[in-house]
Amino acid sequence: MVHVVSSPSAESARPRPSVAVVGAGAAGALVAVQLCEGAARRRIPLDLILVDPAPEAGRGTAYATEVPEHRLNVPVGGMSCYPDDPGHFRRWLCRHGDPTVTAADFASRYRFGSYLADTLGRAIITAHGTVSVRRLRTRATGCADAAGGRLELKLADGGTVTADSVVLATGPAAGRSGWAPAQLVASDRFVPRPWTPGALDAVGESDDVLLVGTGLTAVDLALVLDRPGRTVHAVSRGGLLPQPHAVAPLPAVPPPPGLAALPFHRLRRELTRHFAATRRAHGDWRPALDGLRPEIARLWQGLTDDERAEFLGRDATPWNVHRHRMAPSTAETIARARAARRLRVHAGRVASAAPREDGGLTVSLADGRALRVAWVVDCTGPGLRADAGGDPLWSGLLSDGLAAPGPLGIGVSTDGGRLLDAQGRPERPLFTLGAPRRGELWETTAIPEIRQQAKEIAEAVLAPLTSAPRSVRRRPTDQFGLPLSTHAAAAASFRCGLARVITVRAKAAESFARATELDPGFALGHAALALLGHECGADVDVARELADAQRSVRERGDERERSFVDVVTRRIREHEAHAGDGTSDGDTALVDHLGRFPADAFALGIAVPTIAFSGVADLDGTLALGLVERTASAYEGHWFHTSLLSFVRQEQGRIEEAGELARAALAAQPASGHAVHALAHVHYESGEHRAGRDWLDGWIGGQGRGAVHRAHFSWHVALHELALDDSAAVRRRWFAQLAPGQVNGVRALVDSGSLLWRARMSRNWTGRVPVDGVLDAVARDLVERPSTAFTALHSAVALAAAGDLPALRRLRTHAAGADPVQREVVVPLCSALEAVLEEEWATAVRELRGLLPSLRRVGGSAAQREVVEETLLYALVEAGHSDKARHLLEQRLDRRASPLDRRRLAGLSL
Repeated sequence: MVHVVSSPSAESARPRPSVAVVGAGAAGALVAVQLCEGAARRRIPLDLILVDPAPEAGRGTAYATEVPEHRLNVPVGGMSCYPDDPGHFRRWLCRHGDPTVTAADFASRYRFGSYLADTLGRAIITAHGTVSVRRLRTRATGCADAAGGRLELKLADGGTVTADSVVLATGPAAGRSGWAPAQLVASDRFVPRPWTPGALDAVGESDDVLLVGTGLTAVDLALVLDRPGRTVHAVSRGGLLPQPHAVAPLPAVPPPPGLAALPFHRLRRELTRHFAATRRAHGDWRPALDGLRPEIARLWQGLTDDERAEFLGRDATPWNVHRHRMAPSTAETIARARAARRLRVHAGRVASAAPREDGGLTVSLADGRALRVAWVVDCTGPGLRADAGGDPLWSGLLSDGLAAPGPLGIGVSTDGGRLLDAQGRPERPLFTLGAPRRGELWETTAIPEIRQQAKEIAEAVLAPLTSAPRSVRRRPTDQFGLPLSTHAAAAASFRCGLARVITVRAKAAESFARATELDPGFALGHAALALLGHECGADVDVARELADAQRSVRERGDERERSFVDVVTRRIREHEAHAGDGTSDGDTALVDHLGRFPADAFALGIAVPTIAFSGVADLDGTLALGLVERTASAYEGHWFHTSLLSFVRQEQGRIEEAGELARAALAAQPASGHAVHALAHVHYESGEHRAGRDWLDGWIGGQGRGAVHRAHFSWHVALHELALDDSAAVRRRWFAQLAPGQVNGVRALVDSGSLLWRARMSRNWTGRVPVDGVLDAVARDLVERPSTAFTALHSAVALAAAGDLPALRRLRTHAAGADPVQREVVVPLCSALEAVLEEEWATAVRELRGLLPSLRRVGGSAAQREVVEETLLYALVEAGHSDKARHLLEQRLDRRASPLDRRRLAGLSL
């Protein structure tokens, strides 16, 4: 037993709590993951002992097979280790060599075993320093009470383990071959446990084999044994193989209400009608069964023992055939084997078996048919009793009264996973999950059920160990005085990350990641990582970090932290759902959060659409301005708040005031990216192009070396160079700082692509612009199916620069079915740009002029949206509308000086 020695002032040395998990297959691994991560989040010192003879944790029998044809019988989207993060397994596959996998695919079972082992390994690493983990490569053969309310496990190697809690994750019980005649059981050609290593090694290349049972075990063995020259027979009473999953599954159809209140005969009738109606409506019965799945345990528990027995005798076989299905690829392989007569399926019952002179067996069925085979393999599946197969651990628990049989003797009785003793009391910290709970739940052997049970058991085990601190200690704070629910070291890393966020500097994600490494239960650290991954492209698993933030803030978070995690959650989920026009639910939550916690600088930075985050969906600019003004008193002139105020002032057209504010912020913090960004806009809108170019170029090479979004600052310098009509400088700038390689992703689309189009429209770039590399640096989905109108505008511009009419039309089709801003602004923009490419100038002018009044709705800055006005000016000149082009140029020159516009105006007068 590992002990932690208290400080000298402690009352006495206290042993660390300990938990033993018996079984390290899928169920045991999932419990261990939840215990490690839960203890780490709560900062509960814990000794965890995994008892299992297998060489690798996580695989068990089911996922140790290396046969590539052995597929999961649940799609990838249903196999995550985490009930609150259903995409975790798919993302793991994407990161481990299968980037195109979808949630509807069926992965190999071996790959899933690797995923379980890797997830457990990562959980152990995350909990290092809080949780110690030991693997004992042996079996548990008994369990008894020990002193102090603890439990003692007896081990097959003669040792013992004493623990505060024990979780029995033993998986399905071994089956008994009660169906097999005595002469068959006595034969050395009978294989009672086919998954025992080496059990089928003696089967010859041309030996015919009889599989007794036609469920998923038989299917797996048929795949292994199938080959030319061999016949594989499979027999069961019904002679029914599992149904296949649909190649293109339909959404689940929920069952009719009120089923739980019906007597069994009516329940059966109503479900039969429901399946028939679903098949008529959708052409498939599967959605009805999938929709019923969440209700199965409740329906089963509502049956009497007599009704359950009736179900087992009458309905269990057709239920299992339809409920536990084959992967489509597996079903196709099995169908080919049957068509070639290499696999023959029989309905019947084994009556007798007799040895033959050649060493094989003649197996007679009850109807008189005889099958001549070399081997017989028991594929009837696990036993229903917990002690089936003679497991000494479960046999001892039942005989000693520490466990009680479940309904109809199936499995054991529990109270939410905690074993009930022979008197029906949950007296001991003894838990189980998965197959042993089948008698009380029926649906309990698949990963979606087991992972939820693992989470609940981990919470039950850890709950008594979570105690309030003896004295209230002052929590560390961020740099704006807001408390942080973590310890000092993690808080220091969080402050470093926040400082980088508010100055718009690099490596903020690394600081937040360090904070969560130091404290895995630090909700704000996880939320910050999720947000940076979602909005800024940081290399993090957004869904995982978001799930960790939600879980952690429930366990340890104050009101402000819970509100912040809720804001981040809403923003990410609404973006994934392609939220539409106007102020969204996430924006409302963010505004409300800032109303209650105005000093939350991270939240304020998210809300104001400057350079780092997309901001609130603010159609007229007043919302962001109002947020900045209302939070002023919480910052007392702090340079960060002054930087944001400077940006919104220049958006209002209050250029002189914006410049003063930006310079004041930079005097206090020269690295403030928000202030630099605001001042870059001030210089541009003021027509101070030479001064703006030189100052910003110098900052990029100095204080700006550590900035993120350096490409956007370079884009601002290039705007000055365009306005100065310096085409050579624009080209140099593009190749040195804005070409693909220096810039990738959405930044390449927004900055690099738009600059090329503007240079072409102003005739500062002759010949074909090198935009193909820009498009190659951006995911194609982002270009042709963007989720925001702002991105869609820049996609349209880049595609126009590439002259890609088909892609531009695909983007228009996408925008027509997207949110209102895309429909009302991006669709006509695409049409206008198509007209430009086809040199239909009258159409281009009409569409572009009509766009200008509503262009602000796409978001971004006036300088970014100006690309549309540049295109209009080009189209006016090409259309021969010199007067209208002159009028537009004069308006622009009234706003700000521009050598480029003066040159273009002079050209119109010639």
